Amino acid sequence: MAAFLSFLFPGLGQLAAGRRRAAAVFAVPTLLILLYIAARLVGRLDVAAITMLDPAFAAFVFFAVVALAGWRAIAVVDAWRQSPVPPAPPAPPPARRAQGVLAGLLIAILLSHGLVGYYAWAFYDAGSTIFGVGPDPTASPMVPTPSPDPQATPGEPTATPVATPPPSDRISILLTGVDSSPNRTTANTDTMLVISASPSKGTVAMISVPRDIAQFPFYLGGTYNDKLNSLQAAARNNPKKYPDGPLTLAKQLEFLLGIPIQYTASVNLAGFERMIDLVGGVDVQVERSITDPTYDWFDGTYGFFLKAGKRHLDGRTALAYVRSRMGAGDNDFTRAARQQQLLVAVKGKLTDPGVLAKLPELLKVASRTVTTNVPPEKAREYLQLAGTIDESNISRFVLGPPYAVHPPTNTTGGIYILRLDLAKVAALSVELFGSDSRYFGPVASPSP
Repeated sequence: MAAFLSFLFPGLGQLAAGRRRAAAVFAVPTLLILLYIAARLVGRLDVAAITMLDPAFAAFVFFAVVALAGWRAIAVVDAWRQSPVPPAPPAPPPARRAQGVLAGLLIAILLSHGLVGYYAWAFYDAGSTIFGVGPDPTASPMVPTPSPDPQATPGEPTATPVATPPPSDRISILLTGVDSSPNRTTANTDTMLVISASPSKGTVAMISVPRDIAQFPFYLGGTYNDKLNSLQAAARNNPKKYPDGPLTLAKQLEFLLGIPIQYTASVNLAGFERMIDLVGGVDVQVERSITDPTYDWFDGTYGFFLKAGKRHLDGRTALAYVRSRMGAGDNDFTRAARQQQLLVAVKGKLTDPGVLAKLPELLKVASRTVTTNVPPEKAREYLQLAGTIDESNISRFVLGPPYAVHPPTNTTGGIYILRLDLAKVAALSVELFGSDSRYFGPVASPSP
């Protein structure tokens, strides 16, 4: 009985035997470790999960689980050895029966701590990959602001004599979706979504940037003539020409949108498909039927069709839902809106307790799918912030018309592109971000 009590919690068996000092020795360290872990994990399930993805905390939990397994075993053995065995019938012998109970308790400790340690290591392994170490995004120098005056030279700085605004608490993250798979030869950032939150105002703006934007002023000078979705790959393949490397796309969008972008996150869409399957699919409200006979499944088949209404999407269908853009009435702008919609749906599924059984596999897939330079401790803070913002305070925009125009293809070599209207982008920036925008001021914020 004493051994069983110390199995339930180290020190209980010693306390039952009247050994208070020994009980305190076994109980206090265990209690302190468990209270620290509980304090970090208490609250919403999604916040606890992001906390466990912090490699430092996950490693602490793993080694704590291993240490506590040994500590519990020592407490159980000590209670068994130091407590008197009460009289018992001659068969089976008391010592043999007690030894069997002891062995069973030690095996239970090994199995339970092994399982918890396995989950903790899965979090550590995934977090070490997801929260990759990269250049410090906050160290980026301020870049010239493109003039919103359509008559000005593209990329020309605008000097606006305005008062220095107060420090801002705005947080902006660039989320990119890399459209790659074993059957594709490209790895373009076909999804570019800037999420900007103001904690003090309780507002969030989601701005999707179309992949076909081209011929825009480059933040290092000159004009970038290719499509925006190729910029990240170009920076990766030519580091001498693009010295900011992985941050090139973020700096470019920071330049165009007029707000600092502190962090980036990247999602590989092929891995995203597997993640959706692991959480059991997602439910979305399809606002309008999708009829895209040209959609390429990259398995020799074509055509994606989905009726309007509430639909349950598996991973393959969900991926088509956010990739398809050639159906009747569809374009890059409607696709961007669906991508924003699916992100919200996936977040809801990831917080479902039902995914716990598949958690190690889900983490393994996530480590090959998601990377970010957001510090783990900041990720927890931002996730808690997201839970405090009312959905009615979330603004969603796609930089299609009227913020971008499609020039005649006979002037672009037959290639479909979009050209930003910088004056309207500047006006939108001021409308959404106020004094946080680099366009803010009487001269740099013309009316649309």
